[in-house]
Amino acid sequence: MKTTGVAAAGAMLFNARSYANINGANDRIRIGLIGCGVIGRHHLDKLLGISEDDNIEIVAINDVYRTRAERFQERVREEGGDAVVTDSYEDILEMADVDKVLIATPEHSHSYLSLDALDAGKHVYVEKPLTHQIQESLRVVEKANDTGLKLQVGVQGMADDSYGAAYEAIKGGALGSVVQAQIDYVRRYGERGPWRIGDISDRELPEDLDWNAWLRPTKRIPWDPHRYFEWRCYSEYSGGVATDLFIHRLTRIIKACGLTFPERVVGMGGIYTWDDGRDLPDSFELLAEYGPVENITNGMTVHVLGTMANDRSNAHCIRGTKATLYFRGPGWEIVDSGSGEVVQSHERTGGEDVDPHHRNHHLAIREGAELNCPPELGLYGVVACNMANDSWRQKRMLAWNESRQRVVRSR
Repeated sequence: MKTTGVAAAGAMLFNARSYANINGANDRIRIGLIGCGVIGRHHLDKLLGISEDDNIEIVAINDVYRTRAERFQERVREEGGDAVVTDSYEDILEMADVDKVLIATPEHSHSYLSLDALDAGKHVYVEKPLTHQIQESLRVVEKANDTGLKLQVGVQGMADDSYGAAYEAIKGGALGSVVQAQIDYVRRYGERGPWRIGDISDRELPEDLDWNAWLRPTKRIPWDPHRYFEWRCYSEYSGGVATDLFIHRLTRIIKACGLTFPERVVGMGGIYTWDDGRDLPDSFELLAEYGPVENITNGMTVHVLGTMANDRSNAHCIRGTKATLYFRGPGWEIVDSGSGEVVQSHERTGGEDVDPHHRNHHLAIREGAELNCPPELGLYGVVACNMANDSWRQKRMLAWNESRQRVVRSR
């Protein structure tokens, strides 16, 4: 495929784009997997579990570490499938019979993989966050809109209908004017701390791991097993607590309150417990201020708490002038501020899981269904979480400049 010349390559790309716009034999969606780590394996198992019922097929697998890709291939074979292992992700994008690409790689690679997949005419499911940096997310959103292809962001909580239902209730006036929301993502780690896996300093570079490909597009450095296996601890490849965890929680509030870009954001916290060479905080808090949203708020703040050393949680709630909505149990309840009585409730359908999120993506591809987490919603979370990280590093409040579509110092 790599020696065919310009004309043949152009025809191949046209065929791939054309194929992505049809349903294929018996409406089957054929999937190429890029990224074979722990998260990728979770996706693989879930997709294999729904493959017959949802009429999907895994046909291609790629990872910069070939051994991992071959393990995935064997897992597919155990279920009666036959997926090819490729040496580069570009090979998957050149395959005319691949309709959808699943990207389950570290954050720093999400942008170029998504853009290249869209350019190749593939529908995309990309794990959260949408991208590592804000400007990257803006480009991906633009590309997805230009191509008309379906890009689902892997914030699986959006497969729970609680947040869409909350939006309708809030817009209908159930809370009055919303003034504040709070949510958290707290964990209690042991001695190693978040995302450390043990003493791996002496691990050598595997012969079939393309280290330079893994580093792309960050600068090339000598092999470092900590950065490969524990990449969430380093800002070149991750946003840590904010982009790996907060993105799940903050997106729920954004959806429920119809929010978009924050006006101002501050991030506070530090490396309080595990000063082990990481450069991202192990305890973190985000406070964001949002402007008016018609029929919902005259302006509000959102607080997200995240500590990795203590798992005692805060209430997940949205406060208004008339009532408070609490996310708890099987859905949510609205409690009147005066009487304290539950005046409205919702029992969720769906849930925070990979398989209903993929099913929704497939419905969007086949029938044009509304995506649970479209690229725009992914963008809004990336902006707030990245602003919080930058605020923490700069020790100042930051603002979003709407006209310039960039972060600036807050006045």
